Amino acid sequence: MEKETRKLVKSSTHSYMVNIPKEIVKKYGWKEKQKLVVEDKGNGIVLIKDWKRR
Repeated sequence: MEKETRKLVKSSTHSYMVNIPKEIVKKYGWKEKQKLVVEDKGNGIVLIKDWKRR
């Protein structure tokens, strides 16, 4: 998959947002309002995955 650059946007005083390309959401079958797990793997790596497939 081609790399895409996204901006980090402040959404409130305690959180930020990054838009995920539509192609990635479709590839994994994610739906709007689906629960996702965000893991900090260190060294600037962040893992996002379905919370049921931990």
